[in-house]
Amino acid sequence: MIAEQIQSEALKLKPIDKVHLAELLLRSLDKPDEAVEQRWVEESEKRYKAYKEGLIQGIPLDRFSPGMGR
Repeated sequence: MIAEQIQSEALKLKPIDKVHLAELLLRSLDKPDEAVEQRWVEESEKRYKAYKEGLIQGIPLDRFSPGMGR
């Protein structure tokens, strides 16, 4: 019932206000899991350190994903 009322009111908005509402709703859905984000930060720092120390080598973009390096 409430969702239908919200939808009805949202459809009455000016186009720019609909855009703002849509952006707000999309941002509310795109909340990363903080624990996962922290693990990715730690992993990327570990890989960067290994790269800088010469323990691992980078892969040229054109070798890793043909067509993307063009």
